Amino acid sequence: MANPSKARGTRWESAIRDYLNGVLEYSHPTDWRLVKRQAQEGAKDVGDLHAWPFILEAKDVKSPAVPTWLRQADQEAVNAGFPYGVVIHKVRGKGPALARVHITAETYDRLMVACPEAHAAVAPDSYSPRFRYWTWTLADFAEVLRAVRQTESLDIGTFAQPDLRLFAE
Repeated sequence: MANPSKARGTRWESAIRDYLNGVLEYSHPTDWRLVKRQAQEGAKDVGDLHAWPFILEAKDVKSPAVPTWLRQADQEAVNAGFPYGVVIHKVRGKGPALARVHITAETYDRLMVACPEAHAAVAPDSYSPRFRYWTWTLADFAEVLRAVRQTESLDIGTFAQPDLRLFAE
């Protein structure tokens, strides 16, 4: 791969995928729960990884821009037809388990309505009142993902899409 930034991003996406599939014990290639890397879609990007019902936007950069990334993740969730978008930001010098997973307060609230078990699994570590987002570690997010997927009502109809007005210019 000629572009070093793209290669670094690909390695980070693969590390996230491998970590989540390993921790959650998803290995069969036809398992719908398998976390999968996505091909680039151009103008209608659908996120870096799919982990139903989440779009995962992977970021391996020094300078965080979390609010911008969260808008991107929410728009990509809409593009892909998924209810939730989150950002997974690599923490320098740490493994995937300690990466930071950010979710907007609005998305978190929708998740709690659809799946209250997710909060019982692991409450977020911190909240940014200025930018209105919650944060977990990737290890904690894996438990949230497990809880959401074990919900008896796991049905696309129970998960509301983001408010499209959030993306209006």
